[in-house]
Amino acid sequence: MKKFLAGAAVIAAATSLATAAPAAAESATGKVIVFSTELTELAVWEDPEDCVKLPVDAHVLVNQTDKNVVIYGDPLCLTPGLTVAPGYGSHVAPGFGSFSVVR
Repeated sequence: MKKFLAGAAVIAAATSLATAAPAAAESATGKVIVFSTELTELAVWEDPEDCVKLPVDAHVLVNQTDKNVVIYGDPLCLTPGLTVAPGYGSHVAPGFGSFSVVR
């Protein structure tokens, strides 16, 4: 009986960890700037928070915030992403990407 209860407790703990919703990202202080083309204005987000969809023609993201920013290959911040440290930038794949602030 003790083995059954211990096994049930392990399964319950693993299930609750696997199904827990991710916490919302906190806002960062500063700007995230995205360059698309020479013919379009820079896209600027002040103190970004949550998941932000990138412009379809995005080319370079610059992180001028005080926190890490993660770039994703999908518009919902669901896929594994690339972390960009404060003061750095990265090329982004054009299409349907997004970014969020790391807590």
